[in-house]
Amino acid sequence: MSEGAGRMFEGVDVARAPGDGPAAFGGGLGADVLLAAYRRGLFPMPAADDYASAFNEARFEQAVAAGEVALLPGAPEGDPYALAWWSPDPRPVIAPDGVRLGSRLARRLRNTLPWWTSADLAFDQVLEACADGRRPPWLTEELRAALRSLNERGAAHSAEVWEGEELIGGVFGVGAGAVLSLDSMFHRRPDAARVAVADLAARFAAAGGRLLDAQWDTPHIRTLGATLVPRDRYLAELAAPAEVRPLVGSALPVARLGRD
Repeated sequence: MSEGAGRMFEGVDVARAPGDGPAAFGGGLGADVLLAAYRRGLFPMPAADDYASAFNEARFEQAVAAGEVALLPGAPEGDPYALAWWSPDPRPVIAPDGVRLGSRLARRLRNTLPWWTSADLAFDQVLEACADGRRPPWLTEELRAALRSLNERGAAHSAEVWEGEELIGGVFGVGAGAVLSLDSMFHRRPDAARVAVADLAARFAAAGGRLLDAQWDTPHIRTLGATLVPRDRYLAELAAPAEVRPLVGSALPVARLGRD
């Protein structure tokens, strides 16, 4: 990671940033900047269009002027409000062994589902599937390019669920120390996204990971096993020493995820 990317966020006091609004606006979406952000507990939300950027400015310009929300250098095309950086408080997190499948799905995984999983085998396909049809379209091509670069460097990961040769579900996220921040998921069969999260969690735990970050608190995330923790506790997890090994990417049966 470049030294300049690390300095990008020096003026952002994440621990004191708004918990229900952006911590900063501006900057760019290069791979180094993106990784520096995740390591500080931030994640990006690009504006979907000029209207969304103008809305950000109208809503938050007073907070920026008051110094409550940071304004970063290097905004694309001179519009800092086109890119927001968030760090919610509290933060929804999942223990790697705490992904909820439910007894019915676990039983199907053990006995009937002819699915298999992989990791980092189809990162691009998972990105495209997660972006397809999403509104607002926050997963922009610029962000996808940065994520692809991080995947090539071993810092971003995907888990894929397959039925034969068909990709039916997946999830991707960015690793920062012992924390893996989940960005998005998709499914083409019921429960395939849930299985992808459980699979990625199991592989991350086996590599030495300690925590999954779900970013946004939603009813769906709660059903996966997410609990809310204060942001300062989440930031402490990010800062803790960690030795995370490369993820095992080989094909594995889903039956192992349904074990009691």
